[in-house]
Amino acid sequence: MWASGAAGTEQAPAASAAEHDPEAHGPNAVLAAPPAPGSRAGRNLPAALAVGFGLGLSLIAILLFVPKVFIGVVGVAVGVATWEVAKRLREADVLVPRIPLIVGGQAVFWLGWPYGASGVAGAFAGTALTCMVWRLFDHGLQTAPRNFLRDTAIAIFTLAWIPLLASFATLLLLEPDGNLRVLTFMILVVCSDVGGYVAGVLFGRHPMVPSISPKKSWEGFGGSLVFTVIGGLLTVTLLLEANSMIGVVLGVGLVLVATCGDLIESQIKRELGIKDMGTLLPGHGGIMDRLDSMLPSAFVSWLVLSTLL
Repeated sequence: MWASGAAGTEQAPAASAAEHDPEAHGPNAVLAAPPAPGSRAGRNLPAALAVGFGLGLSLIAILLFVPKVFIGVVGVAVGVATWEVAKRLREADVLVPRIPLIVGGQAVFWLGWPYGASGVAGAFAGTALTCMVWRLFDHGLQTAPRNFLRDTAIAIFTLAWIPLLASFATLLLLEPDGNLRVLTFMILVVCSDVGGYVAGVLFGRHPMVPSISPKKSWEGFGGSLVFTVIGGLLTVTLLLEANSMIGVVLGVGLVLVATCGDLIESQIKRELGIKDMGTLLPGHGGIMDRLDSMLPSAFVSWLVLSTLL
C-alpha cells in the first residue's frame, strides 16, 4: 500500500500562505516552501523514490505469489500507523486510549478475513465502546475525566480513519481474483501520485485549497485525473478483463477520495503543528504519511469493483 513515490511540486504564487504548511507530500502539489537541497519536492527525493519503489515491488511480488501475506503486511502497517497517530495526539494533550485503540484496531482489521464485513463492523462497534469506557475510567473511579467527549470522539475518528478503512483492502483481496483487484487499486494510486507530480512540476500555478494545503494545485489534480483514468482503463481491461468503463469510474472516484484523504491528514497535521506523523520511512515521514490517500482509496476500490464486476 506504499507503492507511490513522491508527489508533484511547483512554485506557488503566494508563498506566505504556505510557510508553515506541515505537509510535504501527496498528489496535486505546488511548492510553497524552500526545497531541500537537490529536491524540488522539499524532501529527499532519491530516498523517497528508493523507498517507494522498494516497497511497491515487494508488495507486487507478495500479491502475485503469496497474496495472503499481504494481509499481514497491511496489518502491521495499520498497527504502526495507529500508534503514530495516537502518539502525536497525546503529545498535543489529546488523551486517546492507546491500548484499546491499537489492539481493537487490529481486531477491526483482522476479523475481516474470517468473517467479512460483519466481522469488521462488530469489531469496530466493540472497540468504539471499549474506548469510551476506558477513557471514562482511566484516571480511576474517584476522578472525573477531563475532555472526555473530545478525546473519545477523536479516538473513534482514528479507529475509522485507519483500521476501518484499511479493512477494505482485506475485503477486496478476498473477492474473486482479489490479488489482481488489489494490484489494480495500487497501480491507480501510483498513477494518481505520478500524474500529480508531473503536472504539478510542469504546470502547477493555481493552489487548490490554500487554507489547508498550499502545496496542492488544480493543475496537479488534473494530471492525477488524466493519469489515473488512463491507468484505470488499462488495468481493468487487461488485468481484470472487465468493461473499460469500470476503469473510468474507478479512476475518477479514486482520485477524488485520494485527494480528500491527503487533505484530511494535512489539516490534522496543521492543527497539531507537525510536518509528518513519524520518521520511519526516509523521504516520506511515517507509515501514516504514506497511507493517507491509500486508505480511502481502498474503500472506493472495494465499493466500485464489488458492485460493478
